[in-house]
Amino acid sequence: MINADLHCHSTVSDGLLAPDAVARRAHDGGVTLWALTDHDELGGQLAAREAAESLGMQYVAGVEISVTWAGRTVHIVGLNVDTQCQALVDGLARTRNGRYARAQEMGRRLAAVGVAGAFEGALKYVSNPDLISRTHFARHLVDVGAAKSVSDVFDRYLSEGKPGYAPHCWASLPDAVGWIIDAGGKPVVAHPGRYKYSPLEFSAFFDEFEALGGHAIEVVTGSHTPDQFREYADVARRYGFEASRGADFHGPDDVHTVLGGLPQLPDYLTPVWQDWI
Repeated sequence: MINADLHCHSTVSDGLLAPDAVARRAHDGGVTLWALTDHDELGGQLAAREAAESLGMQYVAGVEISVTWAGRTVHIVGLNVDTQCQALVDGLARTRNGRYARAQEMGRRLAAVGVAGAFEGALKYVSNPDLISRTHFARHLVDVGAAKSVSDVFDRYLSEGKPGYAPHCWASLPDAVGWIIDAGGKPVVAHPGRYKYSPLEFSAFFDEFEALGGHAIEVVTGSHTPDQFREYADVARRYGFEASRGADFHGPDDVHTVLGGLPQLPDYLTPVWQDWI
């Protein structure tokens, strides 16, 4: 049986472990097919592949692209991409642009509600300032006692509509899907259960994703509940999407994202990795 984990992060974006350390953790958890999918960045791919293959895991190159759709942020994972594809490399560079300025604005908004020094604090968790994210802010706020957990930070400060949230216009859905296809990869809707769209909006989103050439949807992922496993399995079956599986691992402290420990995909779905094994 294939134990696939095709969604996780390293210190190249907002993870806590270096790419080779994430590979070792995946291997120790029993993962046999693995992808590192850092946010809008391919810089960890060589180290991840070398570590995975040295441990006997099959590796596919990946990335998670930030997209703005209907005024909100969604993520599209690209799997089995050519990391040298110029369209993808250039598109990701454009997508990363503006993260630093957005983070400065988040720091100002948090200061206005009594959380001083958040921007400077978040920078301490960042290996590449151009990829500073809300997760880095959340780790700082937890460490200084402003919230109990990373999820508590998002609930109180960093989700859309909360006092520390600053909007940013990411890539468009056509661009993100197009870059992945140009790079020979498969576009996958990441953790759909996290998005606050109405049923009508979701229907329009999946219709557009399919029309653009979207291939797959994450059915089993760390942030989904068992009910959402079933819900998005139904979406996959209805649209004919292939199904993906990935923890969305960021660090060892998150008990919801154990590498290798997710439930298997329902056997009536076609796995996104069917052509890679």
